[in-house]
Amino acid sequence: MYFQTRDLAGIVIFAALWGVLNVTISPAFFQMFHLPFACDLIGFSALILATWWTRKLGTATFVGLIALIINMMVRPTALHFFGFFAASIVFDLLTFFSGYKRIFRKRLAGSITLFAISVFSAAVAGLIIGSFFMPPQALTSWGGMAGWAGLHAVGGIIGGAVGVTLMNALTVRGLTPKVESPDESRI
Repeated sequence: MYFQTRDLAGIVIFAALWGVLNVTISPAFFQMFHLPFACDLIGFSALILATWWTRKLGTATFVGLIALIINMMVRPTALHFFGFFAASIVFDLLTFFSGYKRIFRKRLAGSITLFAISVFSAAVAGLIIGSFFMPPQALTSWGGMAGWAGLHAVGGIIGGAVGVTLMNALTVRGLTPKVESPDESRI
């Protein structure tokens, strides 16, 4: 079986974390500040930690899918979350092609790589959300789709920094996942 029980548990935990916090905290943050940073902070932190935990292709995609389902169940009008689901697929593919061994064994280089992937994936989410789910008049105040993608990229900076910091803190404390993945050998 590709995903072991501990992998599935990690996927579900981080997806539920992303879904529930996104439904409860992100709308309040957006209403107060009119900035999308909370969605990115929560999402990319969860994606980094879930991928670190399993080190398998498909992890980030399943985390995004489960978080999408949670969001659609609780807030069916939050169609913008499809942009985050697409970003989780991008995150999944980029981490896989970067090589899990390279990312998770080399702390500094891996941290920089995960951080960059988070920023890029968040910008992709912003482009998709701006293109398909925001009214054009709302985008004009943010500099159009590029401005909205830039705001999400800033959220990816925050989420990437938090996720990488938590991952490294857990590793330093000796909480390194036991990996038996065939993908772990990818360079």
